[in-house]
Amino acid sequence: MLYRKYRPKTFSEITGQQHVVKTLQGALLGGRVGHAYLFSGPRGTGKTTLARILAKSVNCEKYSIAGKSEKERVLGRIPCNVCASCSSMDKGTSLDLIEIDAASQTGVDDIRQLTDSVRTAAVGGRFKVFVIDEVHMLSKSAFNALLKTLEEPPSHAIFILATTEPNKILATVLSRVQRFDFKKLTENEILSKLKKIAETENIKIEDIGLRAIAKASDGALRDGEVLLSKLIAINGDENNISAQSVHDALGLIPYHYYPDFLSKLAASNGPEAISVLHTLNDSGFDLENFAKEFLEYARKVLITKVNPVLASAIHGNDDQIMAHSSNIDGQELINIINIFSHARAGMRHSPIPILPLELAVLDAVGK
Repeated sequence: MLYRKYRPKTFSEITGQQHVVKTLQGALLGGRVGHAYLFSGPRGTGKTTLARILAKSVNCEKYSIAGKSEKERVLGRIPCNVCASCSSMDKGTSLDLIEIDAASQTGVDDIRQLTDSVRTAAVGGRFKVFVIDEVHMLSKSAFNALLKTLEEPPSHAIFILATTEPNKILATVLSRVQRFDFKKLTENEILSKLKKIAETENIKIEDIGLRAIAKASDGALRDGEVLLSKLIAINGDENNISAQSVHDALGLIPYHYYPDFLSKLAASNGPEAISVLHTLNDSGFDLENFAKEFLEYARKVLITKVNPVLASAIHGNDDQIMAHSSNIDGQELINIINIFSHARAGMRHSPIPILPLELAVLDAVGK
C-alpha cells in the first residue's frame, strides 16, 4: 500500500501539521522533551507517524551525542534513519518503542502490564517511548491505572497518546499531558503529496482526477493514498489514468456537472438544469451528495468573488470557478446557494428524492 511505502520518516517529510512539527523540534532543540503528549485529531492526519518520528528522534545517536551548541546544527538531520536505534524502530524490532492499540487492549490488566514495563530502563537508546493509539477506547479503570504513571513517570519514559475523540478522555489524564490538535489537511496539501507519489510511481493521472481523489479524502492524507493505490491496482499495467477512470472507480460524480449545472441556473435555463438532474439520477448517482458538492462548488465561486486571494490559498486556481465568479451576480449566487441549501435539507424527508431539487431549479430560475 502506498501509505506504508511513503510514510514520512523525518519531520521535513510531514505534510501539514507544521504547528506541531515546529513545537516538537523546538523541544528537541532545547532539550525539553515532555514526558507525556496527547495527539488528537481526525484519522489519517499523521498522529501515529509523528509519534514514531519523535520516538526515533529522542533515541537517534546523532541527537544523543550532540551537545547543546550542536543540537541546532543536527536538528534538521534527525532522526537520521541510519543509526542502529533508528533502523530498529523502522523495522519494528526496537525494544524502546512500544506501540499499543487501545481499541483491542482496553482492560486494566493490559495497562498494568504496560506500567510494569515502564519501570525497566531503555535497552538501546536514552528513552523508552510508549505510543498508545485510540487511547479514548480505554476503560475508566484502565485510565485510572495509567494516571499514577503519567503523573510521576521514570525519567527514561515518554508517553504519546493518540486519539480521534479527545472528549472521551478523562480530565485528570488531560491535565497530565501536553496536547496537540492535528488539523484536517487542505485539499491542496493532499493534492501536492499525491502528485509527488504519482510521479515517483511513474503514473500519469489527470489533475482533475487527482483533485477528485484529494477532495474525496476529506482531509485525511492516508485515505487519499489508499484511494490512489486502489486506482493503480484497478488499472493494472496501464500507467495513464484518466479523470473518468477515477470517477468510475471511486463512484464519484464527474466534476464537470457542477459548473455545467451552475451555468444553466445562471442562464435561467430550467429545462436543461432539470435534465442534468435526471441524467445523474438515471446514472445511479446519489443526488443528495450531488447537492452537497454543488453547494461546495457554488461556495467556492462566492469566496472567489469576494476574496480571490483567500480562495486561491484554499482551493487553488480553477479556471471555471474564476469564470463563474466574474460572470454571475453576487446576489444571484447567494440566492442559488440559499435555495439549494433548503432543497438538500428537504431531500431527507421527501418521498421523491429528486423533487426538492426540481423545485429548487424552478425557484432559482424564477419559474
